[in-house]
Amino acid sequence: MENVRTGTGKTITIYDIAKEAGVSASTVSRVLTGNAAVRQDKKERIQSIIQKYNFRPNALAKGLSDTSTKTIGIIAADVRNPYYSALFVACEVAAEEAGYSVSLANSLGEKEREQAQLDLLLQQRVDAIIQMGGRVDDLITDDAYAEKVRSVCRTTPVVVTGKLDKAPVHSVVIDEAMGMNLVMEHLIGLGHKKIALVGGEMRVNSTYLKYQKYREILAKYGIQENGEYVVNGTYDPETGYEATNKILELKDRPTAIIAINDFAASGALRSIREHRLHVPEDISVISFDNTYIADLVMPKLTSVDYNYEDYGKLLIETATSAAEGKDTANVRMVQPEIVERDSTGPAPRSSRK
Repeated sequence: MENVRTGTGKTITIYDIAKEAGVSASTVSRVLTGNAAVRQDKKERIQSIIQKYNFRPNALAKGLSDTSTKTIGIIAADVRNPYYSALFVACEVAAEEAGYSVSLANSLGEKEREQAQLDLLLQQRVDAIIQMGGRVDDLITDDAYAEKVRSVCRTTPVVVTGKLDKAPVHSVVIDEAMGMNLVMEHLIGLGHKKIALVGGEMRVNSTYLKYQKYREILAKYGIQENGEYVVNGTYDPETGYEATNKILELKDRPTAIIAINDFAASGALRSIREHRLHVPEDISVISFDNTYIADLVMPKLTSVDYNYEDYGKLLIETATSAAEGKDTANVRMVQPEIVERDSTGPAPRSSRK
């Protein structure tokens, strides 16, 4: 491309134009060529910067939008977790239907790995990046990480499944409060008042939102909150097992357990069996994510579903629209629903007071 030198001797490229305009390089190219629709305010901003530097691209620059890699980069916190694997597969299918491929990076929830993977995906010249979990799940945004993502967003759109304050990302998020509302109304409708909550970390935004709604619904029905019924941990079966062991040793044990996810619920079921109790006759169990685990365990789990097919489509649609310079909402919500199976039932009669 033809580079332009400023009065300070700095060479201006299409990437500098994109950075100053706060858009991707391919969006600048689309304005230069008129090959695709670009929002009017963006177009005017880009054109103003082009005129400021008297920027004149050659054929290579004009062809940038046509040399898109047609690839979406995806950073998942841990694909061993069935929630992330189910969502990744849904994204992969949706991307293929949209004419894109995907490049997967598994961060294991580590900040340093996430930062390195952002750089790697940029080197691969992906058209957009989707981040599932990890730092975008934090209740309090890590400032250094937000700065890293801001730098990425100057050239490449970023879509997250959580929140990232201070960075111009697009968000596709589950309505966590609605999910917990459905769970609590389901259990209270079955006569449960002694309801425990196991697993999850309060530093994680989705867990915090669930907990706040849990407390809100207890108060709504005049049910006294019992601090011993809330046992935090992580998101794995061992957490569910250990937390449930602790809860079942209480003198006044609960009649229902809400597990933070299906993984934790599988551990809770193991603990209940070892205590020679029956689900749902003695104690009900309900969880979130509605992964394949919900159908594998005995009894089958009642779980909150996110319709992964639609969830994946929404993520890919948001990513590709942003990459192509189209208008797209900054925040889009995923509406949960309960899939009832065999693990929830009426509260034991002796507990109904």
